[in-house]
Amino acid sequence: MDSSQISPARKWATVAVGCLATLVLSVDLTALHLAIPGLVADIDPSANQILWIADSYGFALAGFLITMGVLGDRIGRKKLFLIGTLAFAATSLLTAYAWNAETLIVARTLLGVAGATIMPSTLSITRNVFTDPKERTAAVGVAMGVGALGVGLGPVFGGLLLDHFWWGSVFLINVPLMAAAFVAGLVILPESRDPRPARLDVVSVPLSILGVIGFVYAIKEAAAGGVLQGRVAVALVVGLVAAAAFIRRQRRIDNPLIDVSLFRRKAFTGSVLANMMSMFALVAQSLLFAQYFQLVLGWSPLKSGLAGLPGGVCAMLGGVAAAPLITALGRARVVALGMTVAAAGFSLYTLSGASSNYPVLMLGMVPCALGMGMAMTVTGDTILASVPKDRAGAASAISETATELGAALGMAVLGSILNAVYRGSVDVPAGVPQESHGAVEDSIGSALHVAGTLPGDVAARVVDAARSAYVDGMHMALLTSAALALAAGLAALVLLRDVPKVLDDEAGGSAETAGDLDTPALQDSPREQTLA
Repeated sequence: MDSSQISPARKWATVAVGCLATLVLSVDLTALHLAIPGLVADIDPSANQILWIADSYGFALAGFLITMGVLGDRIGRKKLFLIGTLAFAATSLLTAYAWNAETLIVARTLLGVAGATIMPSTLSITRNVFTDPKERTAAVGVAMGVGALGVGLGPVFGGLLLDHFWWGSVFLINVPLMAAAFVAGLVILPESRDPRPARLDVVSVPLSILGVIGFVYAIKEAAAGGVLQGRVAVALVVGLVAAAAFIRRQRRIDNPLIDVSLFRRKAFTGSVLANMMSMFALVAQSLLFAQYFQLVLGWSPLKSGLAGLPGGVCAMLGGVAAAPLITALGRARVVALGMTVAAAGFSLYTLSGASSNYPVLMLGMVPCALGMGMAMTVTGDTILASVPKDRAGAASAISETATELGAALGMAVLGSILNAVYRGSVDVPAGVPQESHGAVEDSIGSALHVAGTLPGDVAARVVDAARSAYVDGMHMALLTSAALALAAGLAALVLLRDVPKVLDDEAGGSAETAGDLDTPALQDSPREQTLA
């Protein structure tokens, strides 16, 4: 459908439908973190399985987004969105009633595959519906803000449910919400597809998945058991070889899953890189603080959820503020400013300890959320605007893949840093049976479980030692996040410095507007310039 034929009311209703689905995805991700203590008590996963339960959803999203983006371009983005909402609802039922850690990991993986059908559809539909630059930036700001608010609302909804029901209820709530998104999407969303869709390359699909999973598995296992393990070397080699073969194939075939020419655009590449690094730093914060609030400070799930809500609101405010800041400062400076503010927030979080009060936490939460909301709105809009509408599906898929990969890697790497520091700094008190030493040193959850079986004075010393060690690990992970945020800001200053404040829809594919690299060898081919 021609976007000029869509009324303003329907355009914004389209944004609302996409926001509803995105809200469910965001709530689902962060609500899980609050459910971890409950599911630990119920199905008794190991520390490494806890990371996989949290990571598998993001890994599947990252692995399948590109495939789903191409599929949406081929069959229609609205159709793929509707399929995705139904699949997400059905898979949520399986996840809610998982009976052991292995089943839950598999279910979360399937849930990620279902979620991968939704995310590129919503972004590419937004790109095709909004052609006015200011309207598009506002729409992206609203969408990013709602997504950030969902990250804040997830713990609240999760806390309310977990105070009255079992841990699986945080997944069961997805069913009616996705049903509502399906009905609204069926009525409101306009259909759009690439007029020249690429054939799905059956060789590229497994190569892309294998490259992502092999690389991430190597990182996780290296952090958990050391880099000298044979399986770490095998996984790393498999991942790198698959990734190299994938990239080589994309450059040679006529129907690539990834349009590598998009990376010749500095605006696109810089924004994708900044988004990936931002999510690397940001999402792991949810996992860290869900356990910090409950296991260190001893708060209830509901109180923990409410404690994080101001961060979601501030992120939404940062997203709304992005559009006028672009006019005043330009895109590169807004992203750099946002990342610098976020880095300050991550650093201020380290003022918290094993008995911190809430105002101390707010010192870090407010600047971190404002900065990330501001920066990621600008990069999200730049990604969509720097490519022609016909490439919106591919651009959205690449952007979301990088974002989800960054989030999953953040969970794996920063979570592993926390675990490594915890294990290195926890001191097992005298009086703990020798057979329980390993559990105390494994994770704070295991340590608190052991403490519940010990006499009062010994139990108190175990709890204090575990909480102190967890805070040490959390501080190291937060400082790593601060460094990543600063690096993302510097990258944005370099890669986005020539990108204009306003990216016109008609010029989305031009070198001047999209910020292509100046080197002649990297300019788009004549065929690509024609398509643009």
